[in-house]
Amino acid sequence: MELNQKLVEKRKESQLGGGEKRIAGQHSKGKLTARERIELLLDENSFQELGMFVEHRSTSFGLENQKIPGDGVVTGYGTIHGRPVYVFSQDFTVLGGSLSETHAEKICKIMDLAMKNQTPVIGLNDSGGARIQEGVVSLAGYADIFYRNTKASGFIPQISVVMGPCAGGAVYSPALTDFIFMVEDTSYMFVTGPNVVKTVTHEEVTSDDLGGAKAHAEKSGVNHFTSPNDVTVLKEVRDLMSYLPQNCNALAPHTSSFSFDKNKLGRIETILPENANLPYDIREVIDCVIDDNSFREVHKDFATNIVVGFARIEGRTVGVVANQPISLAGVLDINSSRKGARFVRFCDAFNIPLLTFEDVPGFLPGTDQEWNGIIVHGAKLLYAFSEATVPRITIITRKAYGGAFDVMNSKNIGADLNFAWPTAEIAVMGAKGAAEIIFKREIAEAPDAEAKWKEKEQEYAELFANPYRAAERGIIDDVILPSETRAKVISAFKMLENKREEVPAKKHGNIPL
Repeated sequence: MELNQKLVEKRKESQLGGGEKRIAGQHSKGKLTARERIELLLDENSFQELGMFVEHRSTSFGLENQKIPGDGVVTGYGTIHGRPVYVFSQDFTVLGGSLSETHAEKICKIMDLAMKNQTPVIGLNDSGGARIQEGVVSLAGYADIFYRNTKASGFIPQISVVMGPCAGGAVYSPALTDFIFMVEDTSYMFVTGPNVVKTVTHEEVTSDDLGGAKAHAEKSGVNHFTSPNDVTVLKEVRDLMSYLPQNCNALAPHTSSFSFDKNKLGRIETILPENANLPYDIREVIDCVIDDNSFREVHKDFATNIVVGFARIEGRTVGVVANQPISLAGVLDINSSRKGARFVRFCDAFNIPLLTFEDVPGFLPGTDQEWNGIIVHGAKLLYAFSEATVPRITIITRKAYGGAFDVMNSKNIGADLNFAWPTAEIAVMGAKGAAEIIFKREIAEAPDAEAKWKEKEQEYAELFANPYRAAERGIIDDVILPSETRAKVISAFKMLENKREEVPAKKHGNIPL
């Protein structure tokens, strides 16, 4: 009995982390503790902890007097929606959640188990960084984690939830994972903090402005999902997991029950404006094709001229990539190409079919784009679509101009089926610009140049600014009514269910980075 009591007491000690005072401090900042977070993330009573009694081994700078069981990270496994996951949750109440040699070993053990069992891993990050008192061994611990992140990439889903500070070398583990969640006001990420920035560049900046959730959601694109608090972000992680497979050899869960409002079949016919130069929200088109309330947008606040996210069609997960006419007219630029490419590669790695909605007038012109490498960045999206072997369907709603037409999952880069609405305009460029080039001499010699220009513009539009020339050549598989889109997509994905595509034997391609 005495031995049993000792175990009970040691468990209590570990579960208290840094103690009541530091737990209260965590709560006063609007943050949950490491264990409270795990309880909300996982199914009730499913968590099984590993490494509860692990302690650090350091004796430098008085650390031998600051040993707390667990050493600042709670690790183990459990279930989300009944499906197994591995999880680690850093405990800021224990030495600021700093990463020590043993702290890193606990995380690595969880990641190794996740790989062996082909199961997703979720990291809840809340740490002051490497434990300075341990020197190089803490840095080596980070490298051990980075190495495992890289090995796991494309094999099992990896989710990072930044719920507090994440600075210095610590940021590279989340950066190597598939999706990053951040919490407004309480989480931030940066390689060098405001003090270093001020010393080196003389810039005055706050932690939030430098690396807060909003900054990384809108400016850098590091952050995929932003949530107002700990409770909400963990619910959103649970929701995302319902769209993802367990590993690269599995399929995403299939929900047998779904709903679709048939009124949307009429609504979709009215979304596009009669004037082809006016914008519309592509999300409205997406909503009229997918199951009700099933769209989960990724990177919502970054590169808003392209929309990406997960949805369900008859209960099955699909990845959606769509140009967004209400933002920069839906052009492709550096950031939208990066955003789209990363999402396409995730979907392809994890057997998620791709549905593309195309309305793209081209690539964004300008010295800023050219000098910052739009050629290479645009090639990333082209490469991502071209190498994808999952079922791929494209719907051209309106404009499909120039090289951007090729890049947006065209038939000639391996799309399985391409459909076009009657409003589709498939050409090298818009009729106005094309007429100016092709008929330049005729327009210049005409008595009324403006009238001649309009005449030639109309001539070009009738010839090319429609889907039928492409359909004649088999570049478009069918021209369909907007209201037929959902039915066509459902039928097409069913037809492609058993798709298998052989790729050349090689170590890996060399994507333009």
